[in-house]
Amino acid sequence: MKEELIARVVQVLRINMSWMTWNLFLALIPLALSVWLFRFRRGGSWLWWLGFLVFYAFLPNAPYLLTDVIHLIDDIRTIQSVWMITLVLIPVYLLVILGGFEAYVISLINWGYYLHRIGKSQWIWRFEFITHFLCAVGVYWGRFLRFNSWDFITQPDAVLTKGVEEILGKQPLVIITITFVVLAGLYWIMKRVTLGLSQRDSRIGINSGRANSNTPNI
Repeated sequence: MKEELIARVVQVLRINMSWMTWNLFLALIPLALSVWLFRFRRGGSWLWWLGFLVFYAFLPNAPYLLTDVIHLIDDIRTIQSVWMITLVLIPVYLLVILGGFEAYVISLINWGYYLHRIGKSQWIWRFEFITHFLCAVGVYWGRFLRFNSWDFITQPDAVLTKGVEEILGKQPLVIITITFVVLAGLYWIMKRVTLGLSQRDSRIGINSGRANSNTPNI
């Protein structure tokens, strides 16, 4: 019985590993682009604007991982073991989902850093809210209409026609609104946690550097 349960858990994780790895990879693309665009580059060139458009096209993939919790419900029904669900399944899902959302948070922090660097700090919260809304629409398109980021290139007409028509309905607007509220709320919390940890590490590094400077050379 125990061997059968372990085999079932391994099978579930093996099936999930493919889409988890792929979705997490897609979530890391905007993070990598945000570092390149907002930390190492200055806007103005056509290459920067192209990267900026690609960044926003792929950005919804990061918070999209929040919706993958629906797979967790199916897996819980499959495994039906409290210990395996608590000690294996839920931690794996938390790692993937939080990893994807943290990529979203850091991407927007980098975006805000760039705005601060060019003297537009007062626009940070406005761009964050606009981004939350756009990503809420993108998450809806991805989860319910099954659009991908590259569909903006491969089938832009379908994205603009079917996508816009769908979000004008009452039910899609409710779903998008709820998604927007969830994104804004989680982002507000995670941003403060991330910045708090970053500032703590900086203080530790500074204090460590001071301590080392007072240490005599051997």
